[in-house]
Amino acid sequence: MTLVEKLDGAVESGSARLGRLSEQAAGRGGVAGKIAPALADDAAFLRKLRPSLIRARLKGAAPEDEPAAAIPVPEAPRAAPRARRSGGPNPFPVIAAAAIAGVVIAKALDSWGHAHPRG
Repeated sequence: MTLVEKLDGAVESGSARLGRLSEQAAGRGGVAGKIAPALADDAAFLRKLRPSLIRARLKGAAPEDEPAAAIPVPEAPRAAPRARRSGGPNPFPVIAAAAIAGVVIAKALDSWGHAHPRG
């Protein structure tokens, strides 16, 4: 087994591993499901980087645009869209009202302390 054949095997196993990873990611859904098609594309691209194909392209023996091995792009399971919570007050006026109330209470306590000093 030559070095090129060993490297071809390593690239092919890496590509297969990426393909399995994309299938697992598609099964999970969520963020992992969203990156599954990109992983499948990377697996197809990695197959094009086999050293024997690169050598053949350099010698002009292999077409540069050879079709990649057919890798099915796994579909991520679609979750039901989350229902938006409707209603409820806008948080910014609530925060502003709480800050104003805090300042008013602090001023009142401060003035009450000056009105009745200890000792």
